[in-house]
Formats: sequence, structure tokens, C-alpha cells
Amino acid sequence: MINKVVSGADDAIKDIKDGDTLMLGGFGLCGIPENCITALVKKGIKNLTCIANNAGVDDFGIGLMLQTRQVKKMISSYVGENAEFERQLLSGELEVELIPQGTLATRCMAAGYGMPAIFTPAGVGTEVAEGKEIRNFNGKDYLMEYAFDADFALVKAWKGDTAGNLIFRSTSRNFNPVMAMAGKITIAEVEHLVEAGELDPDHIHTPGVYVHRIFQGENYEKRIEQRTTRKKD
Repeated sequence: MINKVVSGADDAIKDIKDGDTLMLGGFGLCGIPENCITALVKKGIKNLTCIANNAGVDDFGIGLMLQTRQVKKMISSYVGENAEFERQLLSGELEVELIPQGTLATRCMAAGYGMPAIFTPAGVGTEVAEGKEIRNFNGKDYLMEYAFDADFALVKAWKGDTAGNLIFRSTSRNFNPVMAMAGKITIAEVEHLVEAGELDPDHIHTPGVYVHRIFQGENYEKRIEQRTTRKKD
């Protein structure tokens, strides 16, 4: 077996270069590849196209990369928590492609399954459909969307083994499994890295065949976007 284990985030992202297209797992700030994002900011790679459900917040997640002007284009579903994103969008500094959330997930899945395109009713009759092919199946119009073509997928799991098998915990499962399947090179950071054979095969969400590099991350903050608390009685 080829060794997939790398020493850390800096080693894992070492061949990501200017202009690459990246998928970044997570939903809001849940299950985001914190260590990889920090390494990308440190390395200063520019003109990136980022495919992610959202753009993080101003001072965390992909928001850190927006602050340093490393992102050329965002392909996302929801971007409402990031004032810097809004500023760059309105000023024309940032290209943005907004995609229905289900379409975003399915285009990731299609890339992982080796499918060139999907047909979806989402977006038909709206600005999303402008310039795209429409086909009619059984009397209903469907929009053709191409599978994503990402150079790298960066995902974060709760536990993984040295063969690259991954287990995601609770809601951090979100976009991570479909993106792990879809990158030409998939990089996984995990909270706990164990030897091959230690994970229960029935609990594995992403088989190691999809993962090219894996490392044990550190210093996870796991921030909450909007903390809501109840006053004591």
C-alpha cells in the first residue's frame, strides 16, 4: 500500500498552486478543514477558485482567505455571514457563482461517480438557467449542470486510519463525504488518526480509495457562527 500519511497541513497542501480549483468541506463552520485553510493562508497561494457551501465568517474559515485576497472565485450556496465577502462581491473584486444547495451537492457527487453532468429541476426559469441547456423529460423541464472539476478536495473528519478510511461525526458529515469522492487529489485532516484495521468497517463513511493524503490535525477551534443561549429563569 502506498503511504498516504503526511506530517501535517503544510506537507499536505505543498503542491497546491496559484489558480487551482479547491473543494472545501463543511457547512457553516462545522466540519471545515481548519488546518488546511491555515496552511493555505500561510503559503499565500493566489487566484483560487473555491467550491464550498459557504464562505465562512470574516475571521474564520474561508473568510481568512478572503481577507488575504487569495480567492478569485467562490462557487457557493450561502454566503450571508461574511461582510468581507459582501464587500468584495459588490466592488467587483470577487467572482461569485451561487448554486442551489442540492445542485451543489449533486455536482460533487457526480464528479465522484465519474458522471459528466446531471439534470435537475432546480433553477429552471430563473437566472441560474441562463445560457444552460434545458431538456424535457416526461413533460417537465430539467437544467443540465456539469460535474465539478476540482484539482483538490480538502475535507475534515473526526477519525481516520493510515489507509485513508474516514469517519465523520454528526453534522460535520455534511458536504465532506461527497467532496472527498470528487477531488482529483483528496486531502483529509482528522482529529484522530489510527492504524489501518482499527476502524469498524461498518462505521466508515468514506473508503480510503478516495483519499490521497491524510494527517492528524491540531488545535481545532470548532467555532459556532451564531451562538444562541437562553436566559436563566
